[in-house]
Amino acid sequence: MNTDRILRTFTDFYVERGHHLITGSTLLPPPSDPVLFTTSGMHPLTPYLEGRPHPRGRRLVNVQRCLRTTDLDEIGDSTHLTVFEMLGSWSLGDYGHSQSLRWGYELLHDGFGIPDGQLYVTVFGGDDQVGPDTESLRTWRELEMSVEQTREDNWWSNGPVGPCGPDSEIFVWTGDTPPEGTPTTDPRWVEVWNHVSMRYRRHENGELSPLSQTSIDTGMGLERLVTVLQGHDSVYDTDLFEPWTRLLPPLWDLDGTPSLRLVCDHLRSGIVVIGDGVRPSNTGRGYVLRRLVRRVLTTLWQHDPTRTLSDLPPELVEHTLDHFRLPGGTSPVLKVLLDEERRFGRLLQQGRRVLSRPQYQGQLSDEDYHYLHDTHGLPRDLVVGLRGPRR
Repeated sequence: MNTDRILRTFTDFYVERGHHLITGSTLLPPPSDPVLFTTSGMHPLTPYLEGRPHPRGRRLVNVQRCLRTTDLDEIGDSTHLTVFEMLGSWSLGDYGHSQSLRWGYELLHDGFGIPDGQLYVTVFGGDDQVGPDTESLRTWRELEMSVEQTREDNWWSNGPVGPCGPDSEIFVWTGDTPPEGTPTTDPRWVEVWNHVSMRYRRHENGELSPLSQTSIDTGMGLERLVTVLQGHDSVYDTDLFEPWTRLLPPLWDLDGTPSLRLVCDHLRSGIVVIGDGVRPSNTGRGYVLRRLVRRVLTTLWQHDPTRTLSDLPPELVEHTLDHFRLPGGTSPVLKVLLDEERRFGRLLQQGRRVLSRPQYQGQLSDEDYHYLHDTHGLPRDLVVGLRGPRR
């Protein structure tokens, strides 16, 4: 399946079962929300999971774009992304956890064609506050699924206080051998879907109290699902990134796979952030965008300072905007990227003048690097590049 078909299969499945398809909201939370960006599929729906009636009803499904900066240093491996999409379904006080699990099995097995033997599930085994999730355990056994019980791994919470509850996670075997082990003993079991029974609120003293209604919140990362269904080890090998991995290597001979992945991820993420209306700045959301673009430029210019984002194929911008359903066209996005490139170029000229000072001619200390970054905006790896190899 290509990505578009996977998306349609997911949303159509739930619409056919009475769910209203709601528009995946912008990366930007409402002004009252202290978080810079939407970080999960359930984030915009938190008030409704706590009991507020939703205008579209009690059964919902959507595709939500998200951004996380906590994993920026991991970008370059085979799985981590800065901007990604979550497939979500919700029961706001309507059907229960057992029904959610049965539909989850039906979609993965019948809709996506994953054989029973390549599926494994985990359920909450209980702790000193809450007993084991016998409902989920009974449901999975009725479906003749392999089940493993855990404690902390199957308890979902949105922070130290707030809504929480037991969850059941569904894993798919990705190894080249017949399935073996369990999700907690073999990393080739990859989690693709989490079904949360949102039934408690945790208070500041650690105690739990029942919510006014029990809701179901499921979340499945689109990019991870696509990677598994298309039989790849890396998200960058899927059709989501095919235009990027086809067009960028001939344009920029990047130094190794991690560098190519970082450039692909950060440019793609920057396009989405710009498409959502953010512009580079020194604070808040604008600083996140500025950091993404400048990390790209730092990578490009380390080995060839003549590289420029003006060479970026418009097809990549258009492909990204279309996939994330963002209007506005390629020209405004490219203008923002090129303006930031010029700004950063001027900063580097200043940086070269600073680094020519006598105190920066020898070995630099960590304090020097911190000062150059905080005072002059020069990242450490770029300082190393500007100074060149030293004996």
